[in-house]
Amino acid sequence: MSPNATVLITAPPPTLLQGLKRRRPDLAVAPLEDGLPPVAEGPVWCFVDWLLPDRSGLEMVRTLREARATRDSHITMVLESAEPEDKRRALRAGADDYLVGPLSAERLLERLATYEAKPAAPTAPRRRLTHGELVLDLTAHQVRYQGRLLTLRPNELRLLAHFVEHPDQVFSRTALIERIGKDDEVSDERTVDVWVGRLRRALVAQGAPDPLRTVRSAGYVLDSLPGAN
Repeated sequence: MSPNATVLITAPPPTLLQGLKRRRPDLAVAPLEDGLPPVAEGPVWCFVDWLLPDRSGLEMVRTLREARATRDSHITMVLESAEPEDKRRALRAGADDYLVGPLSAERLLERLATYEAKPAAPTAPRRRLTHGELVLDLTAHQVRYQGRLLTLRPNELRLLAHFVEHPDQVFSRTALIERIGKDDEVSDERTVDVWVGRLRRALVAQGAPDPLRTVRSAGYVLDSLPGAN
């Protein structure tokens, strides 16, 4: 992880801050409060509690997604229980992932290490994929439609890359969980519907067509375009 990485935590106890500073002095760690920080030069990681003193964690996640300083940050929601509906609500609000609290320095650093070690596009490194006018630049972690840059979260980009690489193949929810490396974290397969829904909305919001087709009781598929090899 970059030495300029910033970690923001809602209502962190002093022991958590001290533990992070001792184990990872390279991280800039700060409480996540109403006054959002200025835009950081390096990556920003936010850990948001499910319940906050003056609002819900879901509301905080939405605020982070709208704020310039944190809209591109990686947001992990710290849940109070493993209820499947809470997990889905966290993802729908804009969180990238979740874990069940309480949060500790060890668990936080383990979560960061998971993403440090995981390449953004392990099945198609350093090349481009195309589907009609959709162009995925996996080196730059970008997606463009008709030359316009689309805003996709990492999970959405990985899902789209997987579908584009494997057209005309139906993938079950279990297979898609395995594809993005979360099979040890997700117990409710319906969470995949949230990920796919977010991908679809992100594409349509920018004028791109929805390339995915739902196959009832089976999963999802991306159909080849007419004339494609």
